[in-house]
Amino acid sequence: MARLFKEPKLVLATHNPGKVVEIAALVKPFGIEVVSAGELDLPEPEETETTFEGNARLKAHAAAKASGLPALADDSGLSVGALDGAPGIYSARWAGPTKDFGIAMDRVRAELGDNPSRDAMFICALTLAWPDGHDETFLGTITGALTFPAKGEHGFGYDPIFVPTGFSQTFGEMDPAKKHAMSHRAHAFEQLVAACFAE
Repeated sequence: MARLFKEPKLVLATHNPGKVVEIAALVKPFGIEVVSAGELDLPEPEETETTFEGNARLKAHAAAKASGLPALADDSGLSVGALDGAPGIYSARWAGPTKDFGIAMDRVRAELGDNPSRDAMFICALTLAWPDGHDETFLGTITGALTFPAKGEHGFGYDPIFVPTGFSQTFGEMDPAKKHAMSHRAHAFEQLVAACFAE
């Protein structure tokens, strides 16, 4: 059985402002005070694992250990079928040292070349870790298709080129609340809530 979360404060183990906004919005209904790893000036651990779950665990445990507080970490990315799942866990790295996702989206388009397949999915692993070393990890996905050129000013990362299945707008064009309700992160978070926040 999963461990219930009963603490009043939670560290979001990320330095990505977009993720901070999205995850803070998800935990808001529970009245939990959130602080980001960036605000606490915690170091960013090197992501040395080979899976989303492994990297989420690594980041959550590093933040929990450094802060002495429970920490929630997300490792997520874009998986493109025609690219054998790339960029996958390297999604952020494709954006280069300046984290310019325009560069990353251009690279996806270039690597696809003439391949007509545009199937893709976003994957999110969420790990809630406690300072004593315990953790709970959940995986969420959403399928869709890529579209070029990029469209929309909302969201972050690869959102402007991803159209979720059953919709005609990219995540970048969608109202953020609509995206947050259906995203890969939301799916992982639903599992987390059911396991760790439900009495």
